[in-house]
Amino acid sequence: MSVLVLPVVLVAAVLHASWNALAKAIPDRLVASSLIACAYLFGGVAGLVAFGLPAAGSVPYAVASALLQAVYLLLLTAAYRHGEFARVYPLARGMSPLLVTAVTVLVLGQVVPVGALLGIALIVGALAALVFVGGRPKRGDGIGLAAATGAVIATYTLVDGIGVRHTSNALGYAALLFALQGPLLPTLGRLLSGPGFAARLVRHAPMGLLGGVLSLLSYGAVVWAQSVGNLALVSALRETSVLFAGAIGAVFFAERFSRARMLVTAVAVGGIVLLELAQ
Repeated sequence: MSVLVLPVVLVAAVLHASWNALAKAIPDRLVASSLIACAYLFGGVAGLVAFGLPAAGSVPYAVASALLQAVYLLLLTAAYRHGEFARVYPLARGMSPLLVTAVTVLVLGQVVPVGALLGIALIVGALAALVFVGGRPKRGDGIGLAAATGAVIATYTLVDGIGVRHTSNALGYAALLFALQGPLLPTLGRLLSGPGFAARLVRHAPMGLLGGVLSLLSYGAVVWAQSVGNLALVSALRETSVLFAGAIGAVFFAERFSRARMLVTAVAVGGIVLLELAQ
């Protein structure tokens, strides 16, 4: 395994938390989602030129995943509009591996190792505590939207897991996914926002497009690391983004990152790492 895997994945984790922070910093969720999607469109088209189209059998899965990921961006930016970054981000990220594991066990009949069971227990406990550590949940605090975001992440993760098995060109599949997703949100944003949408896009373009580029860089770094390193280790290291999100929330959004929240977030990361390594 390349000695670069560890630093590259840690950088990818920072980039992932950073583009999410940029998505929160833009107050208009349709504008934030649309600008990130524009960056996806350019990256996807470039990827198709470089890697070509995936096998035809994988295309329906890429279409389904593109639709799901458009919904994911809308839910994510809505959650950030209402909730604290250091609370929403770990909840959305932690729900996904938990739900994916539940589906593979309950639906696909996969046997769960002891380490994975311990990881699940830690995640469940940490996420439950995270919901309450910032105060009792109340209407409009983004907690429900964060949970829904995690459910959509889990769904498109499963769809992509099946889709890439229908092609030998995983990078082409990812490029098609981004290229398909790109036009969806700007079109939807224009339809829902009406006049003035273009002006708001221009106003927030530097921050939104930067968020999209950071997202693409994060994804590319993880794909490279997975191609040369241990898959479970790479997936586990990537989840350190949850810790970076706590620091970003405290520094840039003046959110109180108390010792209790820090401990709960660390436990969630530990549970995700155990779950990933036990797969």
